[in-house]
Amino acid sequence: MSHLSDRWLFWVPALIWASTWHVILYQLESGVPVLSSVAWRFALAAVLLAALAWRQGQSLRLPRSAHALALLTGVVQYSGNYWSVYEAERHIPSGLVAVLFCLMVFGNALSGRVFFGQRVSRGFLLAAAGGVSGVVLIFWPEIAATGARPTAALGLGLGLAAVLAACIGNVLTLTLTRRGLPLVPVLAWSMGYGALFMGGLALMGPGGLQFSWTWSYGLSLLYLSVFGSVVAFVLYFKLAQRQGPARAALTGVIIPVIALGISAALEGWRPSALSVLGMALCLGSLWMAQRQR
Repeated sequence: MSHLSDRWLFWVPALIWASTWHVILYQLESGVPVLSSVAWRFALAAVLLAALAWRQGQSLRLPRSAHALALLTGVVQYSGNYWSVYEAERHIPSGLVAVLFCLMVFGNALSGRVFFGQRVSRGFLLAAAGGVSGVVLIFWPEIAATGARPTAALGLGLGLAAVLAACIGNVLTLTLTRRGLPLVPVLAWSMGYGALFMGGLALMGPGGLQFSWTWSYGLSLLYLSVFGSVVAFVLYFKLAQRQGPARAALTGVIIPVIALGISAALEGWRPSALSVLGMALCLGSLWMAQRQR
């Protein structure tokens, strides 16, 4: 994938993850618990990544110390992160969760500076802040009504925990690849460990590890595994390797804009003047951020 341009590495994951907002609805409507759905998603993704590594002639063998970090990555990024997102949306609007994930730009900028010595310019941070402000405008009606929810504080805490888990997962994955380990096997082991952890939690629950043999659940699971996990994460981390984790996290600024476009086409969402202004601010800020050093 070294021949792919940075634009491809940015826009393909952004488009895929924006579409997963809609596809996840089919998972939630199936009645299968979140723990089970996330476990199946990353179990299938891990198998596919292992097959991709074999196809590319890459060994799946990792040093013992690398397995410890891959296990931690799986538990943090592919278990804690996704579980926290699903649970957060039970207590706060999805729009507020989208705003929180935009903050990954700043979390990744800080972690990139601390762990990898990668600086970002003040202009980049100002442009990123403009993008976050745009997302706030898009979802302002939902955000303004959050205080009326009795468990809003819990949802906010879970959302922030998900963002923190994602930032830590980014650092761990890039740490492994900076040791010279190939990305695809690292992701295969990390997602496999995450799937085992979530599957174990599901088995300890009252309903056990569940599955739905419906077309909607099966096809949505396949899409989330192949595109939302394998393709998107491989390209995203390729971009992070080239340009740093802060620039890769700019995908979080544009994803809500694309997702709402999909919602308008498939779910009947109609933009307001405020949301149009927010989208314009997101796009303008993204354009400015990508031109900063």
